[in-house]
Amino acid sequence: MRGPIGELRAFIDAALLDPVADQHDDPPEARTRRRVVVAITFVVGSAVLAWALRIPAGDSLFYTASLALAAVWGVGAIASGPLHFGRGHTRSGEREARPVVQSLALGALLLAIFLVAALVIARIPVLREPVDALLDHARFGSLPVVLAITMLNGIVEELYFRGALYAALPSHAVAITTVLYALTTIGSGIPLLVLAASILGLVTALQRRVTGGILGPIITHVTWSTGMLLLLPPALELTR
Repeated sequence: MRGPIGELRAFIDAALLDPVADQHDDPPEARTRRRVVVAITFVVGSAVLAWALRIPAGDSLFYTASLALAAVWGVGAIASGPLHFGRGHTRSGEREARPVVQSLALGALLLAIFLVAALVIARIPVLREPVDALLDHARFGSLPVVLAITMLNGIVEELYFRGALYAALPSHAVAITTVLYALTTIGSGIPLLVLAASILGLVTALQRRVTGGILGPIITHVTWSTGMLLLLPPALELTR
């Protein structure tokens, strides 16, 4: 019987390190077309994201920009070619299933780590102030609308970055998709957002490599992003 450390190691192996068999690969002609579509989508999406993140809190234009961004990632991903849900390892390791519970647990674990780190970061004004400015979109806007947009963007980002873009790359897909995902957030001017995107991008890219599909990354991303939206503000308040 495994102890807590053994269980954690087994979970990480199954969720992030040990790929399932029989994953889908694009034929050469389909991959060429996918590469053209994802390149155009990346340029347009990066520009729209930089614009959205620089809109002042409380401005209704933020909603329009966020929905436009979701449309860019989503349409680009779907237009690039077929995307697959993927499969993950079960706890027993004897069969494979859709990676739902595993991805929820991974998203919750990431969320807990980020919230603990936030309690430290909140004591450093130069790091906290840009994060506060980003969260002002939820404080001064409609929280239900911001929550819905956050969930939507989490889904379409995974459709594009861990779906279309990942499938378009012949090698080093984990590293390249992680770097490109982080680069899209540089326009925000918030170093901690770039760091968060790097960590989230790496975790979801590893999930994509293991499961061969987008379902696991989507669940992990949405769990983390909605949790951060709802729980980060009260966590920061604890340090005031």
